[in-house]
Amino acid sequence: MDVTFLLNGETTHVHNVSATQTLLDWLRETRGLSGTKEGCNEGDCGACSVVVQDEGGTKALNACILFMPQLHGKSVRTVEGVSGPQGQLHPVQEAMVAHHGSQCGFCTPGFIASMVAAHSNGATDHDDQLAGNLCRCTGYAPIIRAAEAAAEQPVPVWVKSDLPEVGPASKFQPDSSDALATLYEAHPDATLVAGATDVGLWVTKQLRELDPVIFLGRCDDLKEITVTETEISLGAMVDMNAMRDAITPLHPSYGEMLRRYASTQIRNAATLGGNVANGSPIGDNPPALIALGATLHLRKGDARRSMPIEDFFVAYGQQDRLPGEFVERITIPRQEDRLKVYKLSKRFDQDISAVLGAINIQVSDGVVTGARIAFGGMAATPKRAAAVEAALIGAPWSEDGIAPALAAFSQDYTPMSDMRASAAYRLETARNMLIRYVLEDQGVAASVLEVSP
Repeated sequence: MDVTFLLNGETTHVHNVSATQTLLDWLRETRGLSGTKEGCNEGDCGACSVVVQDEGGTKALNACILFMPQLHGKSVRTVEGVSGPQGQLHPVQEAMVAHHGSQCGFCTPGFIASMVAAHSNGATDHDDQLAGNLCRCTGYAPIIRAAEAAAEQPVPVWVKSDLPEVGPASKFQPDSSDALATLYEAHPDATLVAGATDVGLWVTKQLRELDPVIFLGRCDDLKEITVTETEISLGAMVDMNAMRDAITPLHPSYGEMLRRYASTQIRNAATLGGNVANGSPIGDNPPALIALGATLHLRKGDARRSMPIEDFFVAYGQQDRLPGEFVERITIPRQEDRLKVYKLSKRFDQDISAVLGAINIQVSDGVVTGARIAFGGMAATPKRAAAVEAALIGAPWSEDGIAPALAAFSQDYTPMSDMRASAAYRLETARNMLIRYVLEDQGVAASVLEVSP
């Protein structure tokens, strides 16, 4: 593929680049820009973070799982390109020096890139912005102090890049869902790449050869979010930060889970459709969507079909999706907010869930009248708790009243033991999440962020 983008302010043309050539490898091996570091090579450590600008704004992204064709028509700045044309330091660089924010320096270029992106956006939630950048020697306190100091300074004019003039993208970069439908129907064996936060690891970790590859980033109509009085409609290419902005006012607990979903860099790239379509049993969105009664909308060519989202997950690694068919959008019925989403992981931030529980219960006159409950990490697929729900309907809404439902968990789930949690622990914590829901509904402070000894 041919790709044109701005690199540190200069128009760059790359010809006949492989569809799965990562920006990180290209920067280091082809351009000799070794400031961007390779750490985990899977998007977890942030050492490879770069600043990417397009019509959607300025974002920090992980170069190790960012494929070159995804950059067409965009602007990229590495750590070598954040200072001014006369060598002036960016405010975050000055602050990192002044506040002693670097020791070995391996992670520092990634921190600088993430801080530059946050500074450009006026973001001051520094703990969240830097949760995807790991440091093992400096410690985070001086880095956070540097971010706080830099936030007071204006954004330098030189980091505001105009986007390059580009010609048509490759035919494997469709610019609408209609074009995608035609192309994918003609190439049903193609790999779809949305944000590449999952597919990127197929290349960097599994060393898989992918051909052909269809990139969805130019399908702007799949990035649309529409909220009406009756439903929330989310295009498959809605990224996790946009998803969080849309869902938080309506279902704050869901929004809080999305705050902990991976890192800023991953949320900037990862898409709702990708998180659903890959069918992972530990994907964080599907349980919440199931609990909200979401509908999945699929498309193949001109044919469309819809289904309750829980019906999409057939078995481990198997979804109800035909060759050449793709997730087009997801709709959620508007409803009173009764949803709680509980994410249990070894690390609080940026970690894979051991158990993800989504609970949505309706109560009238002290009796349960409706329940939708789903869990991730408890079965081979995201799975609804049918027996638990049945035991709850008509039960008194109290800790004692839900006892039969707690016993029913073993009918719904036979979890596995792995490095994240044992089967017994998963069952016990799932039951505890239902108890927590009851207690919180009665006004008891049950969050680890609220309870103190």
